[in-house]
Amino acid sequence: MTHKLLTLFLLLTSLFSTAQTSTENDLASIETPEQIEHFLATKNSKDNKLITFNEEKHKTILANALFKLGKGGTHVNESEFEKTYYKVVEKTSKTYYRASYIYLDGTKYDTKSINALRDRIIAKYHNGAPFDFLAKQYSMDQNAQKGGDLGWFAKGDLHPDFETEILNANHPINEVFTIDIPKNNWYYVAVITHEHKDISEIEVLKIVEPK
Repeated sequence: MTHKLLTLFLLLTSLFSTAQTSTENDLASIETPEQIEHFLATKNSKDNKLITFNEEKHKTILANALFKLGKGGTHVNESEFEKTYYKVVEKTSKTYYRASYIYLDGTKYDTKSINALRDRIIAKYHNGAPFDFLAKQYSMDQNAQKGGDLGWFAKGDLHPDFETEILNANHPINEVFTIDIPKNNWYYVAVITHEHKDISEIEVLKIVEPK
């Protein structure tokens, strides 16, 4: 009986080791987007996915460990019930920008009233009122709760008419200006809050295997 149990244990251990080695070998061979897509299709699970990590936005212990790897590098986390593999499949750097805004709804005010309100907001800013305080007081969308802060964004993330004014008009840092998008009834007071900067990003293939 003891001999049979030992044999069964060794067999299960062998199968487990083979499964893990197979996953590691598969990961080692993956390089192209087509290979990634095929691999995810064959490992069909909501836990298996391609994730983008941004060095500015992601400050976790896992993200820090992954950013230290080169392209093709792998990292493994183990818990009692599963083993999670991470493979860095791409490393890039992208230019990011940061600004804040106060939004005024053109369907609720006419243009004359909006311009008068913007003049009042700008005057308060020039008299020392913090922009985030003014955004919480006047902005007419949910971003008011964040003081109007857009966070770091890249080209193509925002509405093109808004983005053009932010990225191409060469506004000095902390100098307020207005943006009009009348076709959508969108009117803004905006400010560039940070110098643009290049931020590292990595694309990571995540695969979860049960133990």
